[in-house]
Amino acid sequence: MNIKALIIAFWAVLAVALLMGPVYIPLLRKLKFGQMEREDGPQSHLNKAGTPTIGGLIFITPVLIASIVLYFTGLAPKILPIAFVTVGFAAVGFLDDFLKIIRKNKDGLKPKFKMAALLLVAIVFTLYIVFFTDYGTIIHIEFFGLGTDLNLGWLYIPFTVFVLLAMTNAVNFSDGVDGLCSGCALMQFAMFSVITILEAKNISVTYFSVIFIAALLGFLFFNFYPAKVFMGDTGSLALGGAITACAIVMQRPLILLISGIIYIVENLSVIIQVAYFKKTGGKRFFRMAPIHHHFELGGWNEIKVWTVFVAFTAMCCAVAALCVLL
Repeated sequence: MNIKALIIAFWAVLAVALLMGPVYIPLLRKLKFGQMEREDGPQSHLNKAGTPTIGGLIFITPVLIASIVLYFTGLAPKILPIAFVTVGFAAVGFLDDFLKIIRKNKDGLKPKFKMAALLLVAIVFTLYIVFFTDYGTIIHIEFFGLGTDLNLGWLYIPFTVFVLLAMTNAVNFSDGVDGLCSGCALMQFAMFSVITILEAKNISVTYFSVIFIAALLGFLFFNFYPAKVFMGDTGSLALGGAITACAIVMQRPLILLISGIIYIVENLSVIIQVAYFKKTGGKRFFRMAPIHHHFELGGWNEIKVWTVFVAFTAMCCAVAALCVLL
């Protein structure tokens, strides 16, 4: 591994991300691409209305540029499939955000069309992995020194597509507190980089994770409380795709069951809330879902929610890394 190139890539992407903020934020304001807040959401969030959204472009732009450079320089020859999922999911999120803005309500892309577009990207990525790479249809299952390789055969295709869509949807639910989604995602990429560096394989995942860490650090400069810009579905869907694609390329999609517990809990909280609401005729199981809003309404401010959730994610990522490395 070229450590010097890795360091240069990190600082270059961080610099570009920091430069993108002053470029995109005024532009988004000028275009009146402001956030539409839920009327039934936390009252403390109503003053966020009008804050520029689609800010995911701040970290997606440098990641895309760096991925192309790393590919053509031969430093990360297998980086493009991961970048494809990231940009593909980001494009779907951008269309969803754009429609919400021009319609001036929370209804963006119709759910069936949104899912169909995400499904298409997921299928293309999965078929490429199966037929045009040497990853095959094997996944690694590891737990503190115990493990096995499982060859899923043709089941690999529906399994991988499901994991991509399910995890991306779960990551999307974590985007509701300033810096929360980006902070938790940063921990995932830190875990990927540590594992791949110590194992000295999956170099493309190493480079991709490191440049994404840099891009998210730059984005957090503008997205941490009080946020000057929101990532929108453009950013959250891109993050979900990027995180899951890295795990799939590492042949360890099940690692997300440990490192991504916070995303799973966020998703489950919404499912439980909706089911309980329908079953009881209008009663709520949580104060509000996703669950980060439950804690907000319980008296936690946004910084406390961010600190606890990101710290918990960091701990889960550390456990997941140990499961693989020990």
